[in-house]
Amino acid sequence: MHWGATTQDIVHTATVLQIRAALVIIERDLATVAAALAKLAAKHRDTPMPGRTHLQQALPITFGYKCAVWLSMMERHAERLRELKPRVLVAQFGGAAGTLASLGDKGLDVRREYARVLKLGDPPITWHVARDAVAETINFLALVTGSLGKIGFDIMLMMMTELGEAFEPFADHRGASSTMPQKRNPISSEILVANAKAVRQHAGLVLDAMIQDFERATGPWHVEWMAVPESFMLTAGSLAQAKFMLGGLVVDAARMRKNLDMTRGLIVAEAVMMGLAPHLGRQQAHDVVYEACREALAQNGSLFDVLAANTVVNAALPADRLRALCDPANYLGSAGAMTDAIVARHRGP
Repeated sequence: MHWGATTQDIVHTATVLQIRAALVIIERDLATVAAALAKLAAKHRDTPMPGRTHLQQALPITFGYKCAVWLSMMERHAERLRELKPRVLVAQFGGAAGTLASLGDKGLDVRREYARVLKLGDPPITWHVARDAVAETINFLALVTGSLGKIGFDIMLMMMTELGEAFEPFADHRGASSTMPQKRNPISSEILVANAKAVRQHAGLVLDAMIQDFERATGPWHVEWMAVPESFMLTAGSLAQAKFMLGGLVVDAARMRKNLDMTRGLIVAEAVMMGLAPHLGRQQAHDVVYEACREALAQNGSLFDVLAANTVVNAALPADRLRALCDPANYLGSAGAMTDAIVARHRGP
């Protein structure tokens, strides 16, 4: 094995073979997660719920739209993985200083055959100290776990008692508290968030390991021995948890609608303003709706009732048009069309 090769050639090629095997698992489970999200997006395309910004209700969205946003990330990760493979899955064979000098004029022929036998790419030049492909791989895993962490964080919040909009699948005693029998803790979501943080640290570690001295480093590449296997294990764990959670996610559409109606129409103040703008002008419409919102809050009443009692609004809009504008389900914009586009792209031609 060491006829023309050096230890680092063997270790690096072995690492690439392990990465190749691990990426098969990542690619498979990524596709399963994407399929689960596509199913949820299609099923709940028209399920209205509050969209939230800064942890406050902002405008209506649909749960299908939310799932489609999650799906779009998984689709981009699948694309990144396809692009990543040719850069990463290449053999390493360079000899002591990477020049293949001990093999004379046969060095490149030996390297090409070496790569062919292992079914790996034949690199154009030795990459002992050029660690960008390894760093790219681990940063790719950090992106995947980061997206899964975002999904887990959303679902964790949606499982709050005060929201109660979606829940991880029920399994006997899973998520139960040892002292509070009523608890249903977001176990998978918590793992997704924790793993994302750990892989992010490893992503930074391999970026640091790229700074290597001369033609054979004094040790920076050794940190890959920790970062690479742990990152793959954590990512595989996150994908396994996401498959379980999203495959059996319990969605409470009625609670979503109840939460959407919580502000008694305030969430669609923008819709009313835009409906009035052609009649009153943009600024006056804003001022009228602004005052109506303040009054509705002060009286703990509905925005529709306050606006219906306003003579300026009555002169501009008939009651049925005003009521339609105050229904959050009527102010979803292009959410459905964008959801359809993402689901269609996932399913392919």
